[in-house]
Amino acid sequence: MPTYTYVCKECEHQFDVQQALKDADLVKCPNCQGELRKVFGQVGVTFKGPGFYRNDSGSAPKAD
Repeated sequence: MPTYTYVCKECEHQFDVQQALKDADLVKCPNCQGELRKVFGQVGVTFKGPGFYRNDSGSAPKAD
């Protein structure tokens, strides 16, 4: 089950909640009942396969 981070727009209270993908987003802060926003963390990106690196970009043009 994924863990989501929420931050209150009013009091800036931050907390993590484990929720199923089908669960509705939380909307009220447990501290002040203010509006919440979901925080998205950084995503790791891995480049695999041909064409991602300078020396991988393909063969040189053929000479006549």
